[in-house]
Amino acid sequence: MPFLPETQLLPESYAVLEPFVADWAPDTAAGRATKRSNSTAEERQAFYDAVQPIAAGALTELDKKPLAELDDKERRLLDLLMCFGHVSLAVEVQGDAEPQHRLWRDCMVITRAPADLPA
Repeated sequence: MPFLPETQLLPESYAVLEPFVADWAPDTAAGRATKRSNSTAEERQAFYDAVQPIAAGALTELDKKPLAELDDKERRLLDLLMCFGHVSLAVEVQGDAEPQHRLWRDCMVITRAPADLPA
């Protein structure tokens, strides 16, 4: 079901990712770590499978503007892609060991990261 323009949260060419925005676009590093920790392997894989084929192109497109000039939809796309970075590590590298890695993340609480600073 296509999203109506007035409800679109991402740039139009990334509408396929709209279903993931509510859960997978936290705007802080702590939010991304928490989402990764609290998601199931199936949820991470579904998100990964949706974003992976278009991630490189999306990053290239976003890189054409300074961060401070991104509009709300572009910033939301960037947040989604940053969460994809967290999930990629879990899916591509850690795989079945992700639950053990979560224990360490729970001990190292992120309060603020450079990516959280204003552009």
